[in-house]
Amino acid sequence: MSQVNIDLSHLADPTFFADNRLPAHSDHLWYASAAEAAAARSSYQVCLDGVWKLHYARNPSLAVDGFEDPSYDVSQWDDIAVPAHLQLHGYDKPQYANVQYPWDGHEDIDPGQVPTDYNPTASYVRTFTLPQALPAGERLVLRLEGAESAVVVWVNGAYVGYAEGSFTPSEFDLTAHVHAGANRLALRVYKWCSGSWMEDQDFFRFSGLFRSVYLRRLPATHLADLRVGVSLSEDLRTAEVTLRTRLEGPGSVRAVLDGVGELVAGDDGVARLTVADPHLWSGEDPYLYDLDIEVCDADGAVTEVVPQRVGIRRFGIEDGVLKINGQRIVFMGVNRHEFGEQGRVMTRERTELDLIALRRANVNAIRTSHYPNNSFLYELADEYGFYVIDEANLESHGSWDGVTRQGQDPEAVIPGNHPQWHDAVVDRVTDMYERDKNHPSIVMWSCGNESYGGDNIADMAALLHAKDSRPVHYEGITWDPRRPDTSDVVSQMYTPAAEIEAQLATRRDKPFILCEYAHTMGNSFGGADLYMDLAEREPLFQGGFIWDFADQAIRLTAPDGSAYWGYGGDSGESPHDGDFCGNGIFYADHSESPKIQEVRHLFQGLRTEVARESFTVTNRFLFTHSSAYDCVVTLEREGVPVASADVETDVAPGTSATYPLPLALPDGADGTAGEYAITVSFRLRQATAWAEAGEEIAWDQGVVTVEAPAGLPGPFAIAGNPGARPVLVRGRHNIGVHGESFQVLFSGLTGALTSYRYGRTQDGAGELLRAPVLPCFWHAPTANERGYGGPYEEGAWQLASRYPRLVEDHDWPAAVEEDGESVTVAFTYALAGLPGSTCEMRYRVLGDGTVEVTQTLDPTGEVPSLPELSAMIQVPGTMDRLTFYGEGPEETYVDRRGGGRLGVHSSEVVEQMAGYLNPQESGSHTGVRWARVTDRRGRGILVSAPEGGQIEFSALPWTPFEVEDAPHDFELPLTDRTVIRPALMRRGVAGDDSWGARPKKQHLLPTGRLVHRFSFKGVL
Repeated sequence: MSQVNIDLSHLADPTFFADNRLPAHSDHLWYASAAEAAAARSSYQVCLDGVWKLHYARNPSLAVDGFEDPSYDVSQWDDIAVPAHLQLHGYDKPQYANVQYPWDGHEDIDPGQVPTDYNPTASYVRTFTLPQALPAGERLVLRLEGAESAVVVWVNGAYVGYAEGSFTPSEFDLTAHVHAGANRLALRVYKWCSGSWMEDQDFFRFSGLFRSVYLRRLPATHLADLRVGVSLSEDLRTAEVTLRTRLEGPGSVRAVLDGVGELVAGDDGVARLTVADPHLWSGEDPYLYDLDIEVCDADGAVTEVVPQRVGIRRFGIEDGVLKINGQRIVFMGVNRHEFGEQGRVMTRERTELDLIALRRANVNAIRTSHYPNNSFLYELADEYGFYVIDEANLESHGSWDGVTRQGQDPEAVIPGNHPQWHDAVVDRVTDMYERDKNHPSIVMWSCGNESYGGDNIADMAALLHAKDSRPVHYEGITWDPRRPDTSDVVSQMYTPAAEIEAQLATRRDKPFILCEYAHTMGNSFGGADLYMDLAEREPLFQGGFIWDFADQAIRLTAPDGSAYWGYGGDSGESPHDGDFCGNGIFYADHSESPKIQEVRHLFQGLRTEVARESFTVTNRFLFTHSSAYDCVVTLEREGVPVASADVETDVAPGTSATYPLPLALPDGADGTAGEYAITVSFRLRQATAWAEAGEEIAWDQGVVTVEAPAGLPGPFAIAGNPGARPVLVRGRHNIGVHGESFQVLFSGLTGALTSYRYGRTQDGAGELLRAPVLPCFWHAPTANERGYGGPYEEGAWQLASRYPRLVEDHDWPAAVEEDGESVTVAFTYALAGLPGSTCEMRYRVLGDGTVEVTQTLDPTGEVPSLPELSAMIQVPGTMDRLTFYGEGPEETYVDRRGGGRLGVHSSEVVEQMAGYLNPQESGSHTGVRWARVTDRRGRGILVSAPEGGQIEFSALPWTPFEVEDAPHDFELPLTDRTVIRPALMRRGVAGDDSWGARPKKQHLLPTGRLVHRFSFKGVL
């Protein structure tokens, strides 16, 4: 077919998705010589990335006609980089949408049809030069790695072809239309086509040439396609490597597996080689053989050299579970959108850094959500050892969410059973398979994402089953079970661990994975340990893939000129889905978010239980002994290193072993009593491709208390000597409590502790408070809390925090008591929005300036779930340094504290505000024994838990209300204070999903009367 004039009827025809496009093939590259191959610089390929000429139009009717003609003057057109998204270079608008189609509500169109008024159309022009005419038999091919979402190709004014399918290459033969000298290449890219109905992924909607563009020269004898096969014996002691080739032109192929020998072709044309004692590829040891392929013409001259990496491994369903080289696997994976600071324009270098970061976070698997990635992702996954689910470019979520929400007719879903969509979806899965089939890192194929079910998707699976032995994945059969043969595994999204266990109690026909779980939107990833615990005790549950790798956000400019990360709606687009794109365990710039601390610990391959005299190591690796790592045991007393020792361990995979503790605990005499942390750390003995020698890959802690002998002082107490009884001054409106180096003032008018001076107390100097101390029950809602409607359900606690009213039931507004060593002042508050509920703040002032706080919440009747119980203490903003003894260094919460290490940690207060796209509760720490907030000279305040106890602690430059009111970080107000919130407890952050999942019961604050105790004191 030669369709010269592409018009709206073609764009809106699901059966018209390719014209004159060459068949898909393996992603190998060919070189003219071995020297070229060694240098990875092929003279057969020219990259056309760089500056192109561009004309942009809002829709096809406004696009220029005849621009493909070489005589058409484009000198005054704009310049644009290729690859790039138009929307990140001043054209159109970036639009973030999740389920809803981006044109929804603007134009009333049926599936397959395209918007007519708004369909951004880009015309590209680039000139390339051929030094001489192509030799006889040679061909020139244009390769577009990614064009979103439909592209028309001309060269020298002649129509060449058309293609859809944004995320797999499109190739066109230019041979008949090129000549020696300058040649004009003209492309027209449409944002929307019928295929856009199948590209409704949860991401920013862009368009243009967003992956690289190449010219490739094909010799007269050319290796058009190759397929490497590997078959392992049952005992894994021998392997057969096969090579199937498709040769264009007369000639022959010779292939040698480096270090083993030459593959010998049989009568069936398949070359074979037996490998004895093969070095197996796995995620723990991603060993790759070099397969060197030579292509010779009929005269025996070498025309091409093709290097191919080969991983010898076996993956499949054995004994009812997924196994790699005979061992049951647990996916500790992430979903990864191909998205960075330039949108979906990615480089190999950036991708490699991503994979290094994931390896260092102990991630072992990647799902390419929800489309095939650049080829270099799979090459790097082969090298770094990731198990990959390769997913076809199919998602039609917006066409079927009404089936589950509103009971709409499932027959309206696309692609469903509709014949007009069949060939297009099969073409998409074919393109993925043919390009990526030789990568050992790919262990499963996926038919796409969230497109319901039906015969068309079942035919995609059938094609993969016919071509390949790897299992096929498709989550949609959970929603549409009519064709269970579509998926070899049970795959679900965001199912709580308890529900998975309940399902597996009765259904045991297939392995169970979560293709998406632990929706890490904002401050999230709480309770994820429940999934990994289930994977250890239930063989059929084989892990899952966190949603997702990194925040999808684009860099925008704030009114003050500063840069910030923008999300849905920030570019003036509509419809949009707000900050729902901020789901990453990494930030938008791919730096680590605080959640990585928990991911790294949860996914570590070695687990250790530490006791007072021994430690037990459990090896969760499949093939690696613990002896591959240095084991270092350290002893710290309240954050101060005491001793360290090395231990030789040799725990086989899947087993446990106990070793005596190599360090002796002190006897408590001579001031050695106190709390001790014993840390067992495993570190790389040698450098790897992803980390230096000495990098920690696993750790665990045990905490023990050493008591002092009878008659000696007890463990270290932060409060110190209480000193002489302070002086009580009863004023008309204020109560003052004074000591040698401090003054405390309680206001009867304000009804609170309003002043605390320490050190130089004359003339107002030494003041540590910027606002009255008040109870706090609220934090800036997290994304998960917003998702289940927490602010609506629990908003009374915000009112209670902002508008408490003093209950004056004493002669003076507060109760005042004295004893031999202290003065106690207590205020009782009625809580706005919670009739009958009260909170008492009781302050016991000691002679050294220590203020012991007892906060008692007394709720009445049915009250909403409590976000937190804390006190809010605001100190000068110059006190911007935080040092604490507790679990860190990153933020921890009751359901996300496994990765927090007990120790002394320091940072600037502003660094405690995590960089979530929408500011929210962050920066809290569990297990805090004490915390100091000071200025640069060390002057400030010390907050302590009761002796032998723990609190949660937060210090930020803003109040919870200021954080809640800021949609972006640049909208946080200028501040001259540090806001300290010592808490009895903060509710867990949750994270099974972000649209209804709540914290588990064990991660909620208890109901009923609650008592919170802590103390504070000035420090100099």
